[in-house]
Amino acid sequence: MTDRISSQAPNPLLPRSLDADPEPRVWADGRMYIYGSRDQAHGRVYCSEHYHVLSSDDLVHWTDHGVSFSMSDTPEGSGRLLYACDCECKDGVYYLYYCTDNGSLGVAMSDSPTGPFRNAQYIGGLPNQPGIDPAVFIDDDGQAYLYWGQTNNVRAAKLKPNMVEVEKESIMQPLSLAEHFFHEGSAMIKRNGVYYFVYADESRGRRPSCLGYATAPAPLGPFTYRGVIIDNLGCDPGVWNNHGRIIEFKGQWYVFYHRSIQNSKCPRQVCAEPITFTEDGLIPEVEMTSRGVGAPLDLTRQTPAHAACILTGNARLEMGEDARLSLQQIHDGDTALFRGVCFGRQARNFTVRCSTPAKDGVIEARIDDSGSDPVAVLDLSASSVPLITDVPLEDVHDLHLTFKTSAPMSLDWFQFG
Repeated sequence: MTDRISSQAPNPLLPRSLDADPEPRVWADGRMYIYGSRDQAHGRVYCSEHYHVLSSDDLVHWTDHGVSFSMSDTPEGSGRLLYACDCECKDGVYYLYYCTDNGSLGVAMSDSPTGPFRNAQYIGGLPNQPGIDPAVFIDDDGQAYLYWGQTNNVRAAKLKPNMVEVEKESIMQPLSLAEHFFHEGSAMIKRNGVYYFVYADESRGRRPSCLGYATAPAPLGPFTYRGVIIDNLGCDPGVWNNHGRIIEFKGQWYVFYHRSIQNSKCPRQVCAEPITFTEDGLIPEVEMTSRGVGAPLDLTRQTPAHAACILTGNARLEMGEDARLSLQQIHDGDTALFRGVCFGRQARNFTVRCSTPAKDGVIEARIDDSGSDPVAVLDLSASSVPLITDVPLEDVHDLHLTFKTSAPMSLDWFQFG
């Protein structure tokens, strides 16, 4: 069973899905496929017993191909959780490398990129120490490599030609916490002869909210730390980790990552941003945006509150029973930033929909500078329709919303008209 999903706003890419740990891949058919874990809707537990595969040919319209693999398909059977995974294709066979919450690492196979993945088995030749977050990479010479582990237990090794066993003598530690700020979530790509190791990075305060990277002249190093690609700190009051990969799609490079919601470390949702490379192959850090991989969001259309990329205070995105996201638990002084927006036409009023309005609530809207004078002030008690100052239509802006309220309120969407 497949489910066609059309994103209302570019970030998160799939606002009704709780997919995390994205590992995007582009196969021979030219489509983008995302492999990763899937969080539970209303729990505070990472991941679930199932994987789904998502695909798109434009990064806006996505197909959920349903359950591709389950714990019940593993040698361990049901009762545990499937953590992050990765996928690689060799000789027409797709190999899904998975891990469980007790540190087991395994591999399953399919003749389709969307599964179902079968014949699951433990990866041969691995040490007894627990593993997590496997990543796989096949070099131009056909040699495959496996990466896995956390902090100083990160490991890398050559895979045998059968793709289900590692060469024991090749196992080594490619990165470290002290030198590379490595936390978890390995991913490997090659560009212009340089090997890029992307991972959750602890460089900003022992919280792995960043995706960092290190480069090397060979798949097993030595690796030099290069910096942060993106930091998801601020997307939610309870945000903790990050996980993702960089990838080229139709001539443009992107970083895929996740954000958390519901004032918790999880559940999480997939987002993406365009990236660039300098002449010497480095990646300038990019910010989280609302526009993501698409055009600027037109504020003269209904803009969903879930497009907010930075929140302050108590405000957080919550998913309702209908799988719709809204901005909830907004307290006095909380703010929401929408980065990468525009005005498709001249606007003269400001309207919102609040499923839980505050009787004396006020929403102030500012453009670009959070300390500037408001361009609109909406008094919810008076149902006022304020005038909007002229804003250049051709420019891309940041929109800052500041909430003033004596009781918690919510926001579903807003529109400048």
